[in-house]
Amino acid sequence: MTVNGADDVLLVHGGTPLEGEIRVRGAKNLVPKAMVAALLGSEPSRLRNVPDIRDVRVVRGLLQLHGVTVRPGEEPGELVLDPTRVESANVADIDAHAGSSRIPILFCGPLLHRLGHAFIPGLGGCDIGGRPIDFHFDVLRQFGAVIEKRADGQYLEAPKGLRGTKIRLPYPSVGATEQVLLTAVLADGVTELSNAAVEPEIEDLICVLQKMGAIIAMDTDRTIRITGVSKLGGYTHRALPDRLEAASWASAALATEGDIYVHGAQQRSMMTFLNTYRKVGGAFQIDDEGIRFWHPGGQLKSIALETDVHPGFQTDWQQPLVVALTQATGLSIIHETVYESRLGFTSALNQMGAHIQLYRECLGGSHCRFGQRNFLHSAVVSGPTRLQGADLVIPDLRGGFSYLIAALAAQGTSRVHGIDLINRGYENFMEKLVELGAKVELPGKALG
Repeated sequence: MTVNGADDVLLVHGGTPLEGEIRVRGAKNLVPKAMVAALLGSEPSRLRNVPDIRDVRVVRGLLQLHGVTVRPGEEPGELVLDPTRVESANVADIDAHAGSSRIPILFCGPLLHRLGHAFIPGLGGCDIGGRPIDFHFDVLRQFGAVIEKRADGQYLEAPKGLRGTKIRLPYPSVGATEQVLLTAVLADGVTELSNAAVEPEIEDLICVLQKMGAIIAMDTDRTIRITGVSKLGGYTHRALPDRLEAASWASAALATEGDIYVHGAQQRSMMTFLNTYRKVGGAFQIDDEGIRFWHPGGQLKSIALETDVHPGFQTDWQQPLVVALTQATGLSIIHETVYESRLGFTSALNQMGAHIQLYRECLGGSHCRFGQRNFLHSAVVSGPTRLQGADLVIPDLRGGFSYLIAALAAQGTSRVHGIDLINRGYENFMEKLVELGAKVELPGKALG
């Protein structure tokens, strides 16, 4: 990874518990997709509780390139999106966004409905395992799209329009489920999607689309049926809070022996995480405004943990919690079943003094796609171990925040490179660190 300038390096002086209050706003895994959904409407939409993160800025730029007016609303964190004058965008302008996000792939269906064609450049995102883009294109072909591969990306057309279809996902992928939803709502006929993802953010996107006039039914067997309509209007919607960010701060409280109240955190979408947090030895208290997370003293307990799709333990909760598990007594076993390369971040923790061994075998009882495929997707964490400050290069979004937690829990000073990547999904994270009493600084500019 190329390390950027001084502004992309954070000095972290560890050993101080994080204490205080912070707020999480709308979910990174919902808000940009709800913004894309506005493209389907014939009227303006209002989206509230929008975080100021890079993924939101990327989608805002792409929408504006296609003629959508995006402006602030009446309250902080509100966007008004007006898609009444959608137009084709310049390929070079679209390509300027390539590599910064994977969300452009979700523009395909809405643009095919609105313009009859779409262009998608090369895509970026975190390098944590396979996220097959080809599957998105296979789905679009089933709806009737014709795709031409060009040197600078993919050009799509729908000469006969888009038609409802039957699709069964080989794995309940969130991105593929979003692709089907955003394409099917205006397609002719009924679409049946089997083995769909049912994450809270998917349900919230369905709520957005239903407000616009879509007809979408969810069955208990992961089947979603979408009856296409001829026209959609706008929506007014307050995005659900970011349960993944909330859990990251909860893990930070545990790893640093701190006490953090997370305004906006909600119990319902975090129940699986809260059960695990309690098993490890963390304490929490829930009220109408948020959740308080703290280390109650004493020893943390080792656990056996498997990640899974919702309602299982989310893969994005795993990396921050692993840092806390380095301080637990005994052997913790982690089995990652969602992204095959997600445990690669642990090598840096070992350099800081952790004892984490990776395995190719499935160290868990759940069915796993990665068994016998030579991926290091299981881990044994031996603790507690004292962490020491180190030079760290952020590998991906959640791994990056996990490195921050490790640096905050460690003795001594760490230099964390590539912190701009954390801005993809954590709003004002440096300001929040200062509010919680962390001793951090940008070289040449003290923050706290």
